[in-house]
Amino acid sequence: MAQASKNSRTSSATQKFFCSCGGEVKMKTFFENGKVKNMAECEKCKRQERRPSDFR
Repeated sequence: MAQASKNSRTSSATQKFFCSCGGEVKMKTFFENGKVKNMAECEKCKRQERRPSDFR
């Protein structure tokens, strides 16, 4: 049987981001002007930023 690569064996941790209003930040992907764009959006206040870390 084949061995698993070292990259597949690493543990993955998910990080949750929260807005200053107390809502959870979720990543949204949409298509605009022929390009795929990623935006972070607060579920509670609907504020949008480019990255989840921009909500601090």
